[in-house]
Amino acid sequence: MRSHHDMGGLPADRIEATEHDYALWEKRVDALLVLLSAAGRMSVDELRKNIESIGPDAYDSMTYYERWIHSISQTLIQRGVITIDELGRKIAQVEVRHKKGCG
Repeated sequence: MRSHHDMGGLPADRIEATEHDYALWEKRVDALLVLLSAAGRMSVDELRKNIESIGPDAYDSMTYYERWIHSISQTLIQRGVITIDELGRKIAQVEVRHKKGCG
């Protein structure tokens, strides 16, 4: 059975390759994946598996790097590197900092 994300072989519009500047957070997500992979904390297979496990509605509403950070988070939780509680606390801290305008 074909998963929602699997578009291989299906009719689609032409892909327009364009260069664009990446947001700082996207660069950080990319760097995080490189570092985690180099440290043996994450594999490309885990990245793919956790992206492919995203439900259709969430998958369609996320950007490329949002899918990556979701997958990275899930992998680190699955490997016991972080807990869901630790991740939730950190997200809350970032949200407070963002609301204060400190970046």
